[in-house]
Amino acid sequence: MPTGIKGKDDNQKLGLLALVAIVVSSMIGSGVDGLPQNMAANSEVGPVAIAWLICGFGMFFISRTFIILSNIRPDLQTGIYTYTQQGFGAFCAFIVAWGYWLMTIFSNVAFGIMVMDTLNYFIPGDFRGGNNITSVIGVSILVWGFNFLVLSGTKLAGKIDIVGTIAKLIPLIVFIFILVYLLNVTEITSNIWGNNPSLPQEHLGSVFSQITSPLDVALWCFIGVEGAVALSGRAKNKKDVGKATFIGFVISLVVCILISILPFGVMTQKELSVIPTPSTAGILKVVVGEWGEMLINIGVLISVLSSWLAWTMICAEIPMAAAQNGTFPKSFARKNDKGAASVSLWASSILMQLVVLMVYFSSNAWLAMLAISALTVLPAYLMSTAYLCKLCMTGEYKKYAPNGRKTALVTSLIGILFCLFMVYASEVKYLAMVPILLTLGLPLFIFARIKDSGERNIFQPEEMKFLIFLIVLDLFTGFLFLNDTIKF
Repeated sequence: MPTGIKGKDDNQKLGLLALVAIVVSSMIGSGVDGLPQNMAANSEVGPVAIAWLICGFGMFFISRTFIILSNIRPDLQTGIYTYTQQGFGAFCAFIVAWGYWLMTIFSNVAFGIMVMDTLNYFIPGDFRGGNNITSVIGVSILVWGFNFLVLSGTKLAGKIDIVGTIAKLIPLIVFIFILVYLLNVTEITSNIWGNNPSLPQEHLGSVFSQITSPLDVALWCFIGVEGAVALSGRAKNKKDVGKATFIGFVISLVVCILISILPFGVMTQKELSVIPTPSTAGILKVVVGEWGEMLINIGVLISVLSSWLAWTMICAEIPMAAAQNGTFPKSFARKNDKGAASVSLWASSILMQLVVLMVYFSSNAWLAMLAISALTVLPAYLMSTAYLCKLCMTGEYKKYAPNGRKTALVTSLIGILFCLFMVYASEVKYLAMVPILLTLGLPLFIFARIKDSGERNIFQPEEMKFLIFLIVLDLFTGFLFLNDTIKF
């Protein structure tokens, strides 16, 4: 019996191309087609470029962290979770796994909102905003459709994702080439920093505020760079994980920067800031006509659906890996006869359905999902870079690799500083939600400790300190909310 299961699992392994497709598909999802408007909402082209340089620089070292760790610790599968467990214990690992799981759930719901909003182009009035009744029904159907697709096996889902990734890149490449051809240098340089004295009506405030304003959007576009690491347990060759991470990062970075910067060469910041989502479609409608808008909208549907598939695969993998290590309840580790993480996937889909129902009451559902997703992933990035730093500082790094310790240390330190900077630059009302969302997962951890592990002391002394810190943050958030300092 065990041999048969192993054989089925081996048949579900992913090659380099599939892993690259998952990284690119995870990063270039619904966010990329909203970039022109999202980045230009409060910023001119100069600050937008700097925002990308900052985020790209920081995420390069985050991706390098995952590459280094996947190379020196290929034994740690589903690294997003297990790196934290190895370095800082089960409770910190649970918080990271829970936060990352929430991020995948919120991201998938954001994909659903974008799909419905795009369908409104083809069926005007029925799906406006992506969060009306018909949209909620449509997103719910897709949530469960992807649930059953991934239940059919990781290999099948991976093959579909490769096709979807190639198909999604074609409209984006067309978009880039059209804007390069029509680029007006005078237009893009007329008010680079948003404070040209001759254009007082277009003054956008300080350069720093313009740089920080689109950072959460940029970060959200980079979420998924760890996709190959999250699915490392499914890789045919563990060495492919690092390669896929780097290749996917470069492809996605280049595409995102071009799509953000080039529109300033054909339209003004003020015009870009009011284009409805997906803004790439609105821009092509202005510059080439209806056919351009239709091309992009078709591309958006393909792009978002393939990203949704990739994230559904990742979403199911994290709780399963945590359950295998005893941090989530053991039931989450169960697989079906296709090797899919069935219990974890069902639980993920149920939570997604609940979030979809809550989205109905949100005034700006897509941006809310985007902001929350970007912040709930930061604990995973921070703890992974901290683990690499710990390996280097304690000398344990040399147990796994004879060379490269200094480079790895610099990589981890820059990654840590970047994560802390993103916390500083985040909008307070969404940042305040993070500790509350993380605390909501505690019943799962307590259940796993009591029932599965039989532990009498649920929290160890070091874990208790972290728990108290988390509760203090919750109380502080409640205080800010009651005093109307923040409003959700």
